[in-house]
Amino acid sequence: MGFSAVLRDLPRLMRRISQTAGAIAAERPDCLITIDSPDFSLRVAKRVRAAAPAIPIVHYVCPSVWAWRPGRAAAMKPYVDHILCILPFEVKALTRLGGPPGTYVGHRLTQDPGVLGAAKAQSLPRDLSEDRVKTLLVLPGSRRGEVRRLIEPFGKAMSVLHQRGHRLRLMLPTVPHVADLVKTSVTRWDEKPEIITDPERKWLAFGKADAALIASGTVSLELALCGVPMVSSYKLDPIARELLQHLVTTWSALLPNLIADRALVPEFYDQYVRPENLARQLEALFADTGMRAWQRAGFAEIARRMATDRPSGEIAAEVVLGCIKKANRE
Repeated sequence: MGFSAVLRDLPRLMRRISQTAGAIAAERPDCLITIDSPDFSLRVAKRVRAAAPAIPIVHYVCPSVWAWRPGRAAAMKPYVDHILCILPFEVKALTRLGGPPGTYVGHRLTQDPGVLGAAKAQSLPRDLSEDRVKTLLVLPGSRRGEVRRLIEPFGKAMSVLHQRGHRLRLMLPTVPHVADLVKTSVTRWDEKPEIITDPERKWLAFGKADAALIASGTVSLELALCGVPMVSSYKLDPIARELLQHLVTTWSALLPNLIADRALVPEFYDQYVRPENLARQLEALFADTGMRAWQRAGFAEIARRMATDRPSGEIAAEVVLGCIKKANRE
């Protein structure tokens, strides 16, 4: 939902928040579990705590307090009893920022069949000899604005690689709601990609890829867990750039870098998204280079850090039951 749409619907949204909180408080459940959507869920939680203080409240999916608006962590503490975190560094971030206690319960991608299949394919021996055709994933984003801003420099980067003697097989996984824009845009590329919209074929492509050029986003974590070396970039629209430069507090925009706590994946933003920059960084991933080994070793470490010794649901259930027992004792 865009910013203007939110403003237009604000009275209705606030009414729904009040109605939801009122219904929960009247029902008096043993526990309230809110899931993601913090702008809605946490407003509901705050109202429920005011109306029915005895109801324990657990929130699933930590808000990105570690990336922007860190004051939200401490603000949640009076009305959220526990946070179920899906990224391993979030528990320490909540403590550092004075937020509610948190428990890492695991991330769905660590058990995703597509990720596991692609990771198995990536673990097999790979011929990276200079004369071999390299398979390169190109992922320009899942929003139309992202695609419009990145599709041209990505295409030109492919041309630079071709001019520098690289033989490439380009694979471009995308999503249905931007597929038409992608198909139209790549007609101007010198090197034409294979466009993939089927999810199963996407994971097969992830398993075959030698490297990837991506728009910064969740796909970076998917690729890291699959073991695919990558280069990341992003171009913001001017309004978003002006807003975010005053709000963002994290040193990297990429989850793999944040989880590893080091700069594994090169990041290029705005005026630095130049075809020559992207092409030369990708070149370093096409052979058995130090950069390729550095990334893949880091990705293996990320997989270890994100692993859990029990199913996520079991860990989450234990936390919820603990909150209920504590509330009953009090």
